[in-house]
Amino acid sequence: MRKLNAKLSQMFAGMIAATLILISAGCGGNSGSTTINNPPPQNGTVNLILSDASTEDWATIGVKVLNVSLIPQGGGSPVTVYTATNPPQTINLVQLDQLGEILGNATIKVGTYTAAVVTVAANPGDVMLTVSANPEQGFAGTAGATISSSQIQIQNTSGSTGNLTTSVNVNFDTPLTVIANQSNALDLEFDLSHPVFIVDHVPAGGGAAFWAVTFKGPIRRHHIGDLRALVLRHQYGTVTGVSADNTSFTMTKDYPVYPPTNPETDIPSTLSLQILADATNGTIFYDLDAKTRNIIKDFSAQAPTLDGRYVRVAARYQSDGSLVAVRIWASDSFNSVWVSPEGHVLHVNTTTDVITVQNEAGIGIPVTVDANTEFFFRTPQNALADATPIGTGPSFLTEGNLARGFKVHVSVVDPLATPLVAQTVDIEVAPYSGWISNTNTLDFTYTRNFATASDDYIKTLTYISDNTPNGTDGSGNPVDGFKWWYFTFPTLATTGTNAIPSFITATTGSVNFGGSLSSMTAWGVSYATWNDPASANNWSARWAVLEPIPVPLGTVETPWAAGTNGGSFGMMVLDGTNIVPVDLSTVSGSATLVYQIDKDKTSGVITVSAVDITTTNGLNALIAALVKGTPVKVYGVPLTSGAIGGYVLFYYTGTLPSAAS
Repeated sequence: MRKLNAKLSQMFAGMIAATLILISAGCGGNSGSTTINNPPPQNGTVNLILSDASTEDWATIGVKVLNVSLIPQGGGSPVTVYTATNPPQTINLVQLDQLGEILGNATIKVGTYTAAVVTVAANPGDVMLTVSANPEQGFAGTAGATISSSQIQIQNTSGSTGNLTTSVNVNFDTPLTVIANQSNALDLEFDLSHPVFIVDHVPAGGGAAFWAVTFKGPIRRHHIGDLRALVLRHQYGTVTGVSADNTSFTMTKDYPVYPPTNPETDIPSTLSLQILADATNGTIFYDLDAKTRNIIKDFSAQAPTLDGRYVRVAARYQSDGSLVAVRIWASDSFNSVWVSPEGHVLHVNTTTDVITVQNEAGIGIPVTVDANTEFFFRTPQNALADATPIGTGPSFLTEGNLARGFKVHVSVVDPLATPLVAQTVDIEVAPYSGWISNTNTLDFTYTRNFATASDDYIKTLTYISDNTPNGTDGSGNPVDGFKWWYFTFPTLATTGTNAIPSFITATTGSVNFGGSLSSMTAWGVSYATWNDPASANNWSARWAVLEPIPVPLGTVETPWAAGTNGGSFGMMVLDGTNIVPVDLSTVSGSATLVYQIDKDKTSGVITVSAVDITTTNGLNALIAALVKGTPVKVYGVPLTSGAIGGYVLFYYTGTLPSAAS
């Protein structure tokens, strides 16, 4: 599998990558309102949330979202739902693996909206890239290094020097209707798993790698189901007051400094949030200064001293858009609530009972698990399960229940202690990925190899029960049981009685390039759930995404030949011996995404240009480019015919890339 595993971070988690979720709820007040209840009849409040998916190779992908506006149906001026503070805050997308970061809210008129415009800062330094502490073998970046802004080229910019931006129009497949006193949701995805989002280019003659960042293409709409199932990232803030009846407090949201400082300091925002205690199940309240843990159903005991303190809150949405706290950490010091390793699990050592969690600076933080460490799995749609530990102590590790790639937020007993000891471990998402094998009617197996061999795993996942609610399909209809889809086509998910049989069929293809390369088989990713009826006290697969595998850099060997729904060409990879057909679709709505990657030989500027092969001009341009010897990179799915079903194709002009690209 050498080289075939390289840069799978670009494809890891082929469902959602960076996501902007606009929750249009029946909420009142103006854009700075601290309350999200009781709207005036003619208005709805749009809460802006940013989220993301996983990446193996990056510790930080920092972006600055400046503005989000909605386009009314039938025309009219765009309606702003979010404007960044001045200066705008950097949001690290890597920390938001399937999690929501609440950015703001705005009251807008009820009505129908057909598109959104997302504007991102695009000056040198506005996009921050820090390589993971342990990237995949073959990745072009150096472990733990921060990429110089001179090596990052943001595409499609406009404006003057110092005020460069890039804007993306996102057309909705179905309109968004904002209704007073009801909750509506719009999910806009910055798809980090899209191959064109971050394109590396290492010159064939050697030299530093350059990184082209493209926002046009990786942003799209994604339909979401129950708002209550949305997992929110822990929110940081300063308490500004407790309600008279002690049922809630109000906090002004705080952000950490980027890059992180030591000790970390807060950057206050103008966003104010109301946080309710869980009056039914209880909220776990940790006082980090007093080192106490209590289960509370209101804030009567904390009210005298809570005002002005820093808090970190694990919250969940109610159907009416209100926020209920599952757990709260409080301190007089922002650093105390912030110093709690958050990130993806890098290593799990069951001999020493130490887990290593990568922080956003690209540093692996070792944390010891002792007999008192509690493990939680975030399930906001089930209030009791969300607040109940799924395991305690080192046995949770030795039983293989924590794996590399899980996104966790660890709270430590004492942030000043050495070594750090985990008080709680919030498992926010539990992704398994890899080569798929042994698919049958009960389960299937992921085999995953990492740069560090001790992190490798072979994990068999059962399908969830046929009676387990599992969100919605692409049309918004409720779904029970396992579902799956091809990358980029989540609206075409296969559900119901045909889901498992068709998944078995879809995972039997393979491709053989010969030479030193192993055969390519199906690659996928699943975000698992805990303690489903199908697998008590273990992980089960709610769904699977078949992802296009990044094929090593190769060259065109046989030219374009037209077919029924498009055509194909033959390619050979640099270390291979066999010519493999690459099937491309020209059908509108499911066409292969084609990009010309040009690096100017004089200026060194990289240009990423989309080629629409559903048009005559675009197809002719591609055919003209696919001559023998043209460097190409393909992202595709192995087919039973032995060909690659191409999802994305790059072809290179100008300064040609090396095999490391």
